Amino acid sequence: MNKQQWLEARIALLEKEKAHIRAGDEIAAQRRKLPKYEISENYVFQGQLGSTTLAELFENRSQLILQHFMFGPGADVGCPFCSFWADGYNPMITHLNQRDISFAVVSSAPIEKLMAYRNRMKWSFTWVSSAANTFNIDFNVSPSKADIKRGKMEYNYRESKLSSHESHGASVFERAETGKIYHTYSTYGRGLNQMNAAYAYIDLTPRGRQEEDLPYGMAWVKRHDEY
Repeated sequence: MNKQQWLEARIALLEKEKAHIRAGDEIAAQRRKLPKYEISENYVFQGQLGSTTLAELFENRSQLILQHFMFGPGADVGCPFCSFWADGYNPMITHLNQRDISFAVVSSAPIEKLMAYRNRMKWSFTWVSSAANTFNIDFNVSPSKADIKRGKMEYNYRESKLSSHESHGASVFERAETGKIYHTYSTYGRGLNQMNAAYAYIDLTPRGRQEEDLPYGMAWVKRHDEY
């Protein structure tokens, strides 16, 4: 193939890329118009400096993103895949703050374990423990006792076989001037793919993710201090 032929193929693909971006813009607009419901539960988390409420995680901003990180009570380290995503959190938080958005990570492991792992990975984002409340269960990233007994739980808006006691996702909240807090959006599973900048760049390369022949999609991923 010569350069002109490559250029023609590239322009043809560009039209598809533009259509994909326009479709994404349309979906984002629909996402912003979704209805919301009030959070009536007074969730109290454990943070680095002690107890903190859901309202306090807003840090005087009107919007909050909570990242559900897979790190259960019985684990000593966080999920390597969630860690892959988490490597990109700190640099973006300053920019999110400029758009009236606060960001925090939540897991069900005790706060001592979370802080030890955060120190190991050299992260500094806000990380809180939901070990003493039902937040993870209510947002369908940890199974209830009843779920464990029946071997099923609701995840990604459908009931599925229980394969893990922890799942990942992201939930978005808005705080009104009255102080009331509303849940506006949650996404799970592959809905988080677009939040991983490394994958976005890998997808630009000719070999792509090279995951087709692996036992499972992210079998190659390790914590950044384990490569």
